[in-house]
Amino acid sequence: MSKKIVVITGSPRKNGNSFKMTDAFIKAAEAKGHTVVRFDAALKKVGGCHACTTCFKTGKACSFDDDFNQIAPHILDADGIVFTTPVYWYSFPAQIKGVIDRLYSFCVAEKDISGKECALITCCEEDDVTVMDGVKLPYEKSTALLNWKSVGEVLIPGVLNVGDIDKTDGVKQAAALADKF
Repeated sequence: MSKKIVVITGSPRKNGNSFKMTDAFIKAAEAKGHTVVRFDAALKKVGGCHACTTCFKTGKACSFDDDFNQIAPHILDADGIVFTTPVYWYSFPAQIKGVIDRLYSFCVAEKDISGKECALITCCEEDDVTVMDGVKLPYEKSTALLNWKSVGEVLIPGVLNVGDIDKTDGVKQAAALADKF
């Protein structure tokens, strides 16, 4: 069965390691017949949540009209959400964090986005896989709160420089993740 999948990226490096895994996932998902919408958060204007609780009252997800309003309808309509990001200072990069924080708009407006499948693709510079806990734990807690089903996580340590991902099986793991949707 074909699914609608939204891929939200957090890296500002178009040729970086997480983008290479993202591209592999998208290619594999589309080859399976899924429709993929990609949102490169670091290349968009998405601010943080203002906690104004006026979500969806203007006809858009957020009253503060920025690029989050471009992806919000796709999130609402999606069967699956994939977050792909490097780890910055032991956490999500600010660019993708703005998108994640704005998922709050669906809760405030009582939009039912439960039941979606989701996945995480991330990498970090250090060799210690626990460095990714600052991304993994918020992902797991947020998706549990939203009542989403995580179908998998690709966690690749030890990649910093562009191309380091090629020294790992990260691209292969990301592509294989498409099988779980």
